[in-house]
Amino acid sequence: MTNTTAANGKEATYFGVPAEADYGYAQAIKIGNTIHVSGQLSHDDRGTMIAPAALDESGKPADFSTMEEQMRVTYANAAKLLARFGATLDHVVEETLYVLDVDAAFAVAGKVRKEAYAVARPQCASNLIGVSRLAFPEQLIEIVFKAVLPPA
Repeated sequence: MTNTTAANGKEATYFGVPAEADYGYAQAIKIGNTIHVSGQLSHDDRGTMIAPAALDESGKPADFSTMEEQMRVTYANAAKLLARFGATLDHVVEETLYVLDVDAAFAVAGKVRKEAYAVARPQCASNLIGVSRLAFPEQLIEIVFKAVLPPA
């Protein structure tokens, strides 16, 4: 993982996974006291998908049984990025979950979110949106975060 600071005051952080260079993006950007976290997914430090969905013969997810594990790892990855800027999930003010199956996500989201935020009612705005596809075929969920640090 690396951090950089641009002349315009933007601080960026990267995991060092291939998609960052291939697509051309930062995992998170901090400007002022606000942190914008790019869509996170379930991958390890090398970019290998954790708990990938099994695919059917057409290359689409055959079941959504790994949604919970993918969601859990996605929150953990976001927490790692936030920590680079001295933040935690407690600083998150808004999250948007993009999912391939809304019912499968709702079945596990309450439990996983409460564990990730370590409170019964996370204090952040939350959106859950069903989409037809995500970046990788085995991917079931992607979460975008916006966090705000207290004024210095």
